[in-house]
Amino acid sequence: MLIAVMDMGAPPPVWLLAPFLLLIVSIALGPPLIPRIWERRYPLVSFTSALVVAGYYLLIRKNSAPLVATLEEYTSFISLIGSLYVVSGGIRIGVAGASTPIQNVGFLALGALLANLLGTTGAAMLLIRPWIRMNRYRITGHHIVFFIFIIANVGGCLTPIGDPPLFLGYLRGVPFLWTLQHLWGAWLFVVALILTVFYFFDRANFSRAPIDIQKKETEHESFQIEGWKNLIPLGVILVAVMSRAWGVPWFVSDGMMIVSALASHRLTSPSIHQSNEFTFGPLKEVAWLFLGIFTTLVPVIHVLNASSHNAGQLSPLQYYWMTGTLSSFLDNAPTYLTFLTLALNLHEPALHLFHPSEVAQFSIENPANLIAISLGAVFFGAATYIGNGPNLMIKSIAESSKIHMPSFFGYIVRFTLPILIPILGLAGWIFIR
Repeated sequence: MLIAVMDMGAPPPVWLLAPFLLLIVSIALGPPLIPRIWERRYPLVSFTSALVVAGYYLLIRKNSAPLVATLEEYTSFISLIGSLYVVSGGIRIGVAGASTPIQNVGFLALGALLANLLGTTGAAMLLIRPWIRMNRYRITGHHIVFFIFIIANVGGCLTPIGDPPLFLGYLRGVPFLWTLQHLWGAWLFVVALILTVFYFFDRANFSRAPIDIQKKETEHESFQIEGWKNLIPLGVILVAVMSRAWGVPWFVSDGMMIVSALASHRLTSPSIHQSNEFTFGPLKEVAWLFLGIFTTLVPVIHVLNASSHNAGQLSPLQYYWMTGTLSSFLDNAPTYLTFLTLALNLHEPALHLFHPSEVAQFSIENPANLIAISLGAVFFGAATYIGNGPNLMIKSIAESSKIHMPSFFGYIVRFTLPILIPILGLAGWIFIR
């Protein structure tokens, strides 16, 4: 996120934070309270929120640089998540028989590993439909929430490809293997604990499902993969992502993703799209809402950058909780860069230039702070539907498949606070304190 490392001058007035807060409250309360109105009006709500912020920077500050940077970042974001959504929609992974709790645990564990190769977005888009299908006869919201926890977030912290914050760190100079070397212990601990909790949830759910329904719903299924040819555009998308680290302009890499998605959609058999219940509805929702989120985030990041200069020395545990708390609501990528910038400025001697060699030096000389920032950004992205890009997309796909999902606050109250936060707090105490 370019705006996280820009010098934008004096902070904006406090009232300019209101569009972001109102948008988040609308996302949280609109669907459960006024679902029909929200379904028709959410593009207008998001666009209006973005327009207020854009008007301030263009007409009052006369500074278009943050908006241009945000537009670039939003274009790259929607190109990636949209192309992966379209291409994965052309791949159908069949599953054999009813999925037991142990099989579900194995599936999520494999998904956590795959997230480090395809990225959390790629793995989530590829696996969410077979995950729904293999649990169709007994699926509830907890299946989707734990999928978000593990495959869309926590699982992807072993490589820079795994999660956007880590990839941004890699682009800025963090060595490629640094994440695997320093984060694997916390990754294994947190994934194992979340899977353990999920197993007990799922065992109770499994015991309530009648055996005859289990057999009837799944006896026609067999393991198979259709749409193999879409692995080619999927590979092109991954190459396009990595090409940013090789100096390829963003519009070239984004163009590669868009062309790959168009080719995939055109060449995919309609029967596969029908079997996957593929529609553009979830992508439309994410595109509109994140247009507002990205734009209204500009003054929030502006205030954070301006106030960070007044911060004293922070401990690794403070970096962990501060990065994590903000990553839960502000999107974890800009939050990661904001606190990485702060840590570089507070380093002795200060590293102000943000040059790749300085970031590499920081990762070697002060790994504790970078570990805390990295884990806080990746792990806490699972805390809300807006903490990481794939979360809201997964929720939309699940709801389009008629799965009852917890509301924005229901997700936090039922799953984040009683399950995720205690696990992440324990991980911070063991690995960071």
